[in-house]
Amino acid sequence: MATAALLGASGADAQVSDDVVKIGVLSDMTGPSSTPSGQGSVTAAQMAIDDFGGTVLGKPIGIIVGDHQIKPDIGAGIARRWYDTEQVDLIVDVPISAVGLAVQNVANDRKKLLIVHSTGTADFHGKFCSPYTMQWVFDTHALAVGTAQEVVKRGGDSWFFITDDFAFGHSLEKDASAMVTKTGGKVLGAVRPPFGTPDMSSFVLQAQASKAKIIGIAGGPPNNVNEIKTAAEFGVFKGGQQMAALLALITDVDSLGLPAAQGLLLTTSFYWDMDDKTRQWSKRFFDKMKRMPTMWQAGVYSSVMVYLNAVKDAGTDEPLKVAAKMREKPIEDFFARNGTLREDGLMVHDLMLVQVKSPEESKYPWDYYKILVKISGADAFGPPDPACVVKK
Repeated sequence: MATAALLGASGADAQVSDDVVKIGVLSDMTGPSSTPSGQGSVTAAQMAIDDFGGTVLGKPIGIIVGDHQIKPDIGAGIARRWYDTEQVDLIVDVPISAVGLAVQNVANDRKKLLIVHSTGTADFHGKFCSPYTMQWVFDTHALAVGTAQEVVKRGGDSWFFITDDFAFGHSLEKDASAMVTKTGGKVLGAVRPPFGTPDMSSFVLQAQASKAKIIGIAGGPPNNVNEIKTAAEFGVFKGGQQMAALLALITDVDSLGLPAAQGLLLTTSFYWDMDDKTRQWSKRFFDKMKRMPTMWQAGVYSSVMVYLNAVKDAGTDEPLKVAAKMREKPIEDFFARNGTLREDGLMVHDLMLVQVKSPEESKYPWDYYKILVKISGADAFGPPDPACVVKK
């Protein structure tokens, strides 16, 4: 592999800062996002490095791991240290939008690359867009629009939202509500529990009493899991209502179990059992982690591989030259279908609306989703945000 990598540039042209290409996985290693990101994201990055051959342009590829503890100041501090003294060339992962935006500020200031996979805010590639930062897996707009549009088309034309009471949840609700209305549906109301609320009974009862066909879950773990579990206990699904999760991951479904999660609708960028390519990679991941990958973890592998190939093609790890190379080719791998990296830093690719199977429908471990419809990246993500002005 090292010989092949050297063919990408002559010895005189190849330039790798500090004689190593170093990738930092900045994640939540112990908190509520650690199962869908965390060690699984580290494993995915290491798999990409190993599959690439461990070297690029004749130089070793290193990896470093940090825990931001879901605190923007800690995340930004780690990023500054990594870029300034640890010679990190690229930071990946970064769950929780507030942390992702804080790290983005550091990447811009240091003129270093950052690819987020579990930061969802659409402002990342909107008003805060940067030539140094990329959003690889999803944004709030794509998940909300993809789910709301397709569910209304399928007859789910009245909605009530249970929304995490912080910026991420509000963004999901806003985008989904706009699409529900645009597609001919009605929004009957919303309740907004604080993040980490242990008892969701009153919020679920209000949603149930609304008689809305669809209860929209505008938030992520741990609230989404608690809300779905409570809804199952209260017989929401048996009463004819459905729940649509604007952000839910396969690890959330695994935690809930199919008896509680069955019937749940959600949009995802990745499902391990979609086809032979997804199954082949996911089973390798499973052998290491003993669980199937989330879309965030699969996206880490995809982006690290695209990044390393771009370093090889550019003949350097100079950030803007590598980013330009990453945008040159379509991105088509086990994770991304019809992918392209836009100038605003958003990697646009196809999504899918899925429904969680009943226990009777599931035939083997992690056989959790029925794929209802594929959603094109253009439809889900939409055009670039006019608020993005890329300054190099």
